[in-house]
Amino acid sequence: MSDEDKKRPKERVYSEAEITERLNRDLPGWRYENGWIRRKYKTHGWKSTLMVINTVGHLAEAAWHHPDIAASYAWVEVKLTNHAAKGVTDKDFELARKIEDVIHWQPAKEGGALEGTPPTDQRFAYIKYD
Repeated sequence: MSDEDKKRPKERVYSEAEITERLNRDLPGWRYENGWIRRKYKTHGWKSTLMVINTVGHLAEAAWHHPDIAASYAWVEVKLTNHAAKGVTDKDFELARKIEDVIHWQPAKEGGALEGTPPTDQRFAYIKYD
């Protein structure tokens, strides 16, 4: 352990009850299971699945906090925990919030110049939004 690591304050690890309450309040699509907060994103196919994986990868690398990712043809599961702290911390909640905001972004609903993917043309279907 470096001197810099020793100087950092220990991160707060949340209890299961606190995690469940916070997920219900702030991240309702997420759940707590076996020490991880988790979210499964349903997609319309492999191309969309790869786009979700790359998006999560970019956000995780920028945040320097890396999830576990599992995927199949039409879904991606993201799992977060803080290995160094041995539990779920603010880092996990903050990265989950950023992932949620970016993956579920629908420009057409904002009323600006960006129209988003055409909702009536399945060739361009992307995420199966909640």
